[in-house]
Amino acid sequence: MATFHFDLVSPEKLAFSGEVEQVDVPGAEGDFGVLAGHAPVVAAVRPGILTIISGGTRQKIVVLGGVAEVSEKGLTVLADTATSVEELDRSKFAATIAEMEAKLAEKDGSELDREIERLDHFKSIDIALSSTAMH
Repeated sequence: MATFHFDLVSPEKLAFSGEVEQVDVPGAEGDFGVLAGHAPVVAAVRPGILTIISGGTRQKIVVLGGVAEVSEKGLTVLADTATSVEELDRSKFAATIAEMEAKLAEKDGSELDREIERLDHFKSIDIALSSTAMH
């Protein structure tokens, strides 16, 4: 299978850089897969699990928003946060979800809608991390 260059960058670090066969990105308007030769695109990234496929292995990374750009040079994802599934502190993540739920009462209107949507994304990540498919 053809490969392309992929960089995953967060403010804290360069989380991944290398040749890959495929990257599945949690897009704000729907998940999408990128293969070599993908058409140029810029897309918002929602909180979710990004999957890197290279050499027959899958690496899963939790991203909490950002921007993805596909160009002739490959794919670059500028993530707000990027943490490998293995490094994710599950208890801290659960505490973040609980804190988000508690703060919903303080919100209203479109701000409440945005916070509910973000909370739903976080809960989806938590469910995916708990499923046997992740192991």
